Amino acid sequence: MSSESSKKRKPKVIRSDGAPAEGKRNRSDTEQEGKYYSEEAEVDLRDPGRDYELYKYTCQELQRLMAEIQDLKSRGGKDVAIEIEERRIQSCVHFMTLKKLNRLAHIRLKKGRDQTHEAKQKVDAYHLQLQNLLYEVMHLQKEITKCLEFKSKHEEIDLVSLEEFYKEAPPDISKAEVTMGDPHQQTLARLDWELEQRKRLAEKYCESLSNKEKILKEIEVKKEYLSSLQPRLNSIMQASLPVQEYLFMPFDQAHKQYETARHLPPPLYVLFVQATAYGQACDKTLSVAIEGSVDEAKALFKPPEDSQDDESDSDAEEEQTTKRRRPTLGVQLDDKRKEMLKRHPLSVMLDLKCKDDSVLHLTFFYLMNLNIMTVKAKVTTATELITPISAGDLLSPDSVLSCLYPGDHGKKTPNPANQYQFDKVGILTLSDYVLELGHPYLWVQKLGGLHFPKEQPQQTVIADHSLSASHMETTMKLLKTRVQSRLALHKQFASLEHGIVPVTSDCQYLFPAKVVSRLVKWVTVAHEDYMELHFTKDIVDAGLAGDTNFYYMALVERGTAKLQAAVVLNPGYSSIPPIFQLCLNWKGEKTNSNDDNIRAMESEVNVCYKELCGPWPSHQLLTNQLQRLCVLLDVYLETESHDDSVEGPKEFPQEKMCLRLFRGPSRMKPFKYNHPQGFFSHR
Repeated sequence: MSSESSKKRKPKVIRSDGAPAEGKRNRSDTEQEGKYYSEEAEVDLRDPGRDYELYKYTCQELQRLMAEIQDLKSRGGKDVAIEIEERRIQSCVHFMTLKKLNRLAHIRLKKGRDQTHEAKQKVDAYHLQLQNLLYEVMHLQKEITKCLEFKSKHEEIDLVSLEEFYKEAPPDISKAEVTMGDPHQQTLARLDWELEQRKRLAEKYCESLSNKEKILKEIEVKKEYLSSLQPRLNSIMQASLPVQEYLFMPFDQAHKQYETARHLPPPLYVLFVQATAYGQACDKTLSVAIEGSVDEAKALFKPPEDSQDDESDSDAEEEQTTKRRRPTLGVQLDDKRKEMLKRHPLSVMLDLKCKDDSVLHLTFFYLMNLNIMTVKAKVTTATELITPISAGDLLSPDSVLSCLYPGDHGKKTPNPANQYQFDKVGILTLSDYVLELGHPYLWVQKLGGLHFPKEQPQQTVIADHSLSASHMETTMKLLKTRVQSRLALHKQFASLEHGIVPVTSDCQYLFPAKVVSRLVKWVTVAHEDYMELHFTKDIVDAGLAGDTNFYYMALVERGTAKLQAAVVLNPGYSSIPPIFQLCLNWKGEKTNSNDDNIRAMESEVNVCYKELCGPWPSHQLLTNQLQRLCVLLDVYLETESHDDSVEGPKEFPQEKMCLRLFRGPSRMKPFKYNHPQGFFSHR
């Protein structure tokens, strides 16, 4: 044991002192193995199991020797040092043995790793060979598939059927006795027949080309003749201009208009054609014109030109653009909104003349990206009008055409697809842009032949001439009626603000000769203020107080009695009558909620309005209602019972003749005026 542990780790070399080093290096391998000691070689000869047993035995011996040394040291004595030294030497020998076993274990571990690495390299080499073989197999399979899927060019040719081939092909090509039984020869024969047919067609094609060239030459000759004819026609048209002016037949102007109309978008073109036709057939005073830049309209339909020849200019522009700052997100959105709301360069102007020489100017626009039409309106009169304070919005371009048809406010887009377009560019509603773009009324879309069904939306809306024609006459009449009614209201408001209720001679019979109550105030009221009035709650709850209506406050007085009348004027006046709500301040506040006679007075004005319409078109309805209100206040005050406890004359002596002062438990008063008898009775 001690001899094995005393062996050094490094190999020992036994050399003869007299021999040179070079001669010793050239000795055979067997001599080298005999002269060197190698632990790597010893590992192969030793048994790992026996080394493990030796390791356990050495550890036990070390434990025993350490215990004996500790025991000897604890006993003390003179001879103890010698024994301790002997056991120390034995312990060192055992330590040497452990060191050798440790080196052998590390060598075994290294050899095991080397063997594992060699095995892995072999496995990797085999795996690489396998992948190469699989790749070759896959490549061969692809080549096989290509060969199997190969298609000849003749398969792309649409050959005639077999029946037609054997029927039409000559025998020297068809060779029925050979091709009937051989598919390959049959295909070759069919290809020969196809080639023969194509040669014949090529000859016909050449003949057709020669005929085409002859016809083109004839066309060129005729074009030259026609082009020489155009200057002559122009000179004739110029010479006939004085005759056209004298006979009021502006053919030249109409021709120019129709030439410009070719560049209109389809909805504006439909409007132009139908309005011109209506003016020629039904209304000679209707003027139709086209405004805008024709060059810009032509540019919309030009294809974008290639800029290959302007490379130097584009490079200079790129250098300039790089120096500029990139637009912010807000600027980009503004540009997108402007592009979304872009109008067509051309617009259609309609001038609608009324009986009193007033003119309604309508300008129709087309929003190209939204596929809708808008209109701007302006009213001009023969004489300058003095605008009353309360008539400020009557002829306003924003409201003069509102609700021409019931519910058509012109604040929202009629095209359902526009809302999705607005969401992309951050537009909440079109009402924020109507002052700039115009109002997209529904009747405007119909005049342009556009219809946007909500139940079954269409992908593309096409302008329809029949739709425009079916609405043209009705809409033109409504527009004239609207202008006349607004102008009539304009004049009436000027009198009402001065406390005068104008009653025409045609309507004098509707009222008694003497009316004591008088109008002292007529002012406009904001929509919010009207909603806050306590005696208008019924109208508000019924949904009759919309934000498109006009609101006014009238004050009628007689003595100490003051009657307030809140008036709702619909934009469709006079086809839709005004609505009155009353509040009487006399001996307390009286409204329809606490006085049945006040409710009866409202009924006389609101329900029985047809008696007050007067001659058509009923433009005097509002003033007749106000005059009737003054008469009703007289009847109310004069029929009121007198308090006997109060001395002096009666404040409101009875001047109206009544058959019966009161009726029923609610003591209803006689508010119905009977003409020509001139008395009042109950309804």
